[in-house]
Amino acid sequence: MLVFSAAQAQKIPAGAKALLKAYPTHIRSYANNQLVFADGTKLTYDDGKQKRLEERMDNADPEDMFLMKYDITRWKPTYLYDPGRIRCEALMKKLYGSTPQEVEKQLIKIDWFGQQLKFTPACGAADSLKAVAHELAKHPELKKYLQKSSTYYWRQVRGANRLSAHSYGMTIDICVDYSNFWQWSNKGKSESDEIKYVNRIPHELVQIFERHGFIWGGRWYHYDTMHFEFRPELFY
Repeated sequence: MLVFSAAQAQKIPAGAKALLKAYPTHIRSYANNQLVFADGTKLTYDDGKQKRLEERMDNADPEDMFLMKYDITRWKPTYLYDPGRIRCEALMKKLYGSTPQEVEKQLIKIDWFGQQLKFTPACGAADSLKAVAHELAKHPELKKYLQKSSTYYWRQVRGANRLSAHSYGMTIDICVDYSNFWQWSNKGKSESDEIKYVNRIPHELVQIFERHGFIWGGRWYHYDTMHFEFRPELFY
């Protein structure tokens, strides 16, 4: 357990505190604008750079990940509100693995409504997905939204210079038959354009995932309603 004096706690940014709570086995402490990992390596929390949104997406530091609060009371996101879509790649690699080989050697299989899905046990992600499955099993009316799901796939985001969250084995896409993606419904629109919001995923299903530390891509302005990503730090 991490213990800080009152003076030390006041000096720790809220985002860094959330990371310490969410990943206690991986992030040991925070000091002098540095996250200190269990292996003794460090990562600058705030690089101090002024960035446009696109730059934050492609070159985020840990502080950038907390730019937008993940609000579970807001079902239709406002313009450019994408909480959790910004990820610090250096941090993700420290938590889950920096190469496909490092990630893949950790993956385990999860029973998922007739499928065997690969997921990482790192940071408690697999246990959290098992808890989601256990709760969802009590709701047979939601089963049709869970078929043909997919998880691990090491790849870059299409048209961008950053890795997909699926690369780390802590993200699941549920049934595409009932899913919507902002570019599918808004052909030819760019990241800065106003777009039409579409969703067919039940709120009850979303709330089950969120109770176990998964954020939902349907809460993004650039929505991806099939997408659930293990990001417990955004719930603190």
